[in-house]
Amino acid sequence: MAAKKKEVKKEAPSAKKDNYQIKGNKLERTRRSCPKCGPGVFMAEHKDRTSCGKCGYTEFKRK
Repeated sequence: MAAKKKEVKKEAPSAKKDNYQIKGNKLERTRRSCPKCGPGVFMAEHKDRTSCGKCGYTEFKRK
């Protein structure tokens, strides 16, 4: 018997332009930068934490 292939939905990658906002003549970052990796590496915002996808640094949000 042949096994059925399971369908996997892939999310579209986020565009880097969505991490910045223009205010006047200056470019402003909308997300936090990772304190370990430095500027240019943004932290993902989850419901209960913020985490870096590069080094794994995590900060938990307090309730």
